[in-house]
Amino acid sequence: MVDRQEPHQVQPGDGEGHGGSGLAALSLAALGVVYGDIGTSPLYALRECFREGGAIHPSAENVMGAVSLIFWALTLIVSVKYLTFILRADNHGEGGVLALTALIMPRAANANRSRMMLIGFGLFAAALLYGDGAITPAISVLSAVEGLEEVQRTLMPYVLPITVGILIALFLIQCRGTAKVGTMFGPIMGVWFIVIGVVGFSAILRQPGVIGALNPMHGLQFLLSNGLGSLPALGAVFLSLTGAEAMYADMGHFGPRPIRVTWFSLALPGLTLCYLGQGAAILADPGAVAHPFYAAAPAWGRMPLIVLATMATVIASQAVISGSFSITRQAVQLGFLPRLQVIHTSAKEIGQIYVPTVNWLLMLATLGLVLGFRTSGGLAAAYGVAVTTTMLITTILFGVLAREKWRWPMPIVCALVALFATVDFVFFTANIAKIANGAWFPIAMALLVYTILSTWRRGRDVMAKRLAERAVSVERFLRQIRQRPPMRVPGTAVYMSGSSTNVPLALTRNLRHNHVLHNTVLFLTIEHETRPHVPDEERVAVKHIESGIYRVTARYGFAESPSVPEVFRLVRRRDLDLKLRETTFFLGREVVLPHGSSGLSHWRQRLFAFLSRNAMSATTFFEIPPEQVVELGAQIEF
Repeated sequence: MVDRQEPHQVQPGDGEGHGGSGLAALSLAALGVVYGDIGTSPLYALRECFREGGAIHPSAENVMGAVSLIFWALTLIVSVKYLTFILRADNHGEGGVLALTALIMPRAANANRSRMMLIGFGLFAAALLYGDGAITPAISVLSAVEGLEEVQRTLMPYVLPITVGILIALFLIQCRGTAKVGTMFGPIMGVWFIVIGVVGFSAILRQPGVIGALNPMHGLQFLLSNGLGSLPALGAVFLSLTGAEAMYADMGHFGPRPIRVTWFSLALPGLTLCYLGQGAAILADPGAVAHPFYAAAPAWGRMPLIVLATMATVIASQAVISGSFSITRQAVQLGFLPRLQVIHTSAKEIGQIYVPTVNWLLMLATLGLVLGFRTSGGLAAAYGVAVTTTMLITTILFGVLAREKWRWPMPIVCALVALFATVDFVFFTANIAKIANGAWFPIAMALLVYTILSTWRRGRDVMAKRLAERAVSVERFLRQIRQRPPMRVPGTAVYMSGSSTNVPLALTRNLRHNHVLHNTVLFLTIEHETRPHVPDEERVAVKHIESGIYRVTARYGFAESPSVPEVFRLVRRRDLDLKLRETTFFLGREVVLPHGSSGLSHWRQRLFAFLSRNAMSATTFFEIPPEQVVELGAQIEF
């Protein structure tokens, strides 16, 4: 029997321990958040297999082969790889490539090179998701609005302005949160999957022979007959899988069971019928290849379908944008990004957050893509590279986790990794061939983000080393104040400290200049763990050192935001009577001076200094009352 990691405690989102109504509600919510991206891929996936000027012509054999490849790609990648295996890799209930990377991160600082390389792969995969966050809204909304051309050709000039207007509105409302809008997502996507299934089924009735595409031999024959010419078509087939990674990333919100139930009961049947219906439409009229999604629908139903498709693509875009916010918070908590403003838009749901910096940068990137590529067909060339690379890295990290943490037998791990990696690599090759046609964009964006992530992490390590060189141990500090006792003044002083063994530099500076020590002194250390959530009973540890001096350690998961008022509330439960309003907080503020002796190249030193200067203040990030803060500066040479 194959061993797994110790199961996490069941959370409400797991869908376990609930009645049928609870599971149904979670499944409906998952439908709106998890399947928006993959659910709207029928708008462009099959069409791109036969795009104008391509090597693949819409002959009956090729149409059957393309539909067969899409169906079996959905089966193997989504049903088998992700829903059967990858969803097992939960980090205390959380999923996604950063959560998976955190599972294999070593606790020791001196990790070997191969392990650091794996962590680097995980970071690069996370960086790629920002490219996906920019491309998905652009291609999804644009492909839906392009349906206006099917209704009336004279509406073509309005496609771009309408798309831009919808996208601007979408990014502008992010600050309001998705709590209210989110309740509508599930029902709308439920209607979407039912409608595209019904439309596809009606088209199948007119061309029932298309059902033969479910035979995998049609897909194999397509690849054999077209040879290397099938690579661009394979890149288009992969478009039907975009959003599969979201199933894993959003696992923490719903749990694996609702995600699986929704996929097999509604999403997969709807997608299968839709793609078969599009194939039937092309078999009946090869000219339908320009917009097979709308061609499969009756003429009277195309305008309502355009409206529904636009709503579905907005939902798909919302899910990807929200995912970018979550990835950003995880990266900040794990130490790969500087402190950024994170606004909680719901008092009940921890996952509903808004990151202004990411929102505006994504909006600029998305609008630039729409105005630069101008058509969803042009954007399709740029789409896919980010997701397929992330999928390949996820497979590798999953193999490491299954072998090292779960102790799965080596033959089973090798067989699974070989199967999934082979399919991932084929799709990766097909997409990487589109570099000159726009695939360079997500790669360039990922390299930029990865450079920021890796530079900040490396710079933080150097900064910690420099601060440690100046730090005074607790034992030495206690000896000094015993030999020359400073004047004690009434009140409580809190010194934020990044070290759990040394005295905060802000304290030694304050004592050197002011020669006083408060009656109650707290060394407060905020630790970010590689698990997503820390229970309240494990959140705070208090240690009495001596003479009214305490060390307080507060632990937070990578899916949580630290809060000093919360720490004070929990500390009071430890019988340490502290009043937040009567406390002074002493914070160190280090100014980085690029010097050339840190091991980082000069341009990376300057980048780290820039990021450090523009990081969110500790006062705001930790929710410290600003009128009670005293900052003590220091210059750190790199």
